[in-house]
Amino acid sequence: MLLKLLASALAVTVTTVSAEGAPGYSGYRTVWVETFDGAAGAQPNGNNWNIITGIHVNNEVQDYTSSSQNLQLSGGATVQIVPRKDSSGKWTSARIESKYTFTPTAGTVTMAEAKLRFGDNAIANKAGLWPAFWLLGDSIRHGTAWPASGEVDIMETVNGQLTGHGTLHCDVYPGGACNEPNGIGGPVGIPDQSWHSWRVVWNRRASTWTGETITWYLDGNQFFQVSGAQINNQGVWNTLAGAPLYFILNVAVGGDWPGPPNSATQDGYGSMMEVAYVAHYLAN
Repeated sequence: MLLKLLASALAVTVTTVSAEGAPGYSGYRTVWVETFDGAAGAQPNGNNWNIITGIHVNNEVQDYTSSSQNLQLSGGATVQIVPRKDSSGKWTSARIESKYTFTPTAGTVTMAEAKLRFGDNAIANKAGLWPAFWLLGDSIRHGTAWPASGEVDIMETVNGQLTGHGTLHCDVYPGGACNEPNGIGGPVGIPDQSWHSWRVVWNRRASTWTGETITWYLDGNQFFQVSGAQINNQGVWNTLAGAPLYFILNVAVGGDWPGPPNSATQDGYGSMMEVAYVAHYLAN
C-alpha cells in the first residue's frame, strides 16, 4: 500500500514545452537540461559531455569513436548515435557520458528523463544492437569498482525488440543485493520505434530509507518500481538513491546480452538512437 500511495503522488502533467523540446512539469523545476542544439555534424557540447573511446566491456564488438560518422548533432536539436560497419566487417559506434552529476535529493522527489527514438530499419535487421540511456554512480570515476558504484538503467533494448528494460545493478558480483550479473529489472512494451520519453523518479519523501522508491516510466506510465526495503541494505541503497550519478547514452554492438550481429544486421541511420533532450528535475 505504501508503494501505491507513493506512486500516486508522482503523477505529473506537462505544462510547457520549450522551443528546444525539453518539457516543463507542474510541481517541478528543471535543474539541468541538454537539448543538443548546434550545427548539423557537430559534436555534442564538450562542456557537458565526455566522448568515450577505447573501452570494451560485456564482450561487445564495436569500437567507440568520436567520429561524426558515429556521433553528431542533427542540426534539429537532437544527437544521433549511429553504429556503422566498414567493408572489413568492423563495427564502430559512440558513447557519451555527462560531466554533469546529480544526487537524488533527500526529503523530496528527483526526476531524470530523456526523449529518444530508434532508427527505422526493420527489427529483423537489428540483431546484436544494444541502445541504452542509463546512469552510473560517479564513484566509479574515483576508484569504486562496478557494481558497488551503483547503476540505474533507465532504458535498454536489444536486437531491435520492442521491449524496454529498466534495471538496477549494485553491491557485489556475483549475487549480492541486486542479483548480479542480471540485476533487478522489469520490462515494458514499446509501442514503436518513434519518439518516446523514458523517466526514472527517486521518491525520498518517506520517513525511513526502506520506504524510498525508484520508479520507471515510459511516456509517463509507470512500469517498474524498487524500494529500499527490497534492496534491504542501507549502504547499498544509498549508492542508487543517495549518491552522485551521471548520464550515459550509447549504442553497443554485440555483447553478452544481445549476442553478435549477423549477416542481416544493418548499420547506419536506420539503426541509430536519436535523443532530443536529457533533463534533471526536482520537485518544488
